Amino acid sequence: MNIIAAVDNNWAIGNKGKLLASLPSDMRFFKTTTMGKPVVMGRKTLESLPGGKPLEGRANIVLSKTLKDRDGITVVNDISELSGLSVNLDDVFVIGGAEVYRALLPYCSFAFITHLDAEFEADAHFPNLDEDPDWEAADVIYAFKEKDIEAAIVKYHNRNPKELPVR
Repeated sequence: MNIIAAVDNNWAIGNKGKLLASLPSDMRFFKTTTMGKPVVMGRKTLESLPGGKPLEGRANIVLSKTLKDRDGITVVNDISELSGLSVNLDDVFVIGGAEVYRALLPYCSFAFITHLDAEFEADAHFPNLDEDPDWEAADVIYAFKEKDIEAAIVKYHNRNPKELPVR
């Protein structure tokens, strides 16, 4: 599995259910990277998408104890159910929110993190991979500046990914 997220200098990812910044280059990278791949998200992330609808061109998997399957969405109640899905786990991208990131980070091999050189008011954070001994920054994929924000998309590698629990 993989993770994709945008973080500020404090590893913040959102505030009041919204992204910290909407940068076209980052949005293009997200769309290009995840298109055709399964994406895993929490209920709140699904609700934050335009119209609360699943992302087009991707298998949308929602980790939730309250939602039920509906058109375009497969619901799993806990992470052990992910290994039973008919998807290639190497292609899966975890797209948020904070609780889902924390729960699935140990099982991911790669993280694609857009570092925003800024600080925002935030109520949701991503674990600081620079302080996690299992994770190392492998490559800077792309650096850009938009809306007066300098940013760099960095690919991290997990030296010790865990196997997903099996139900």
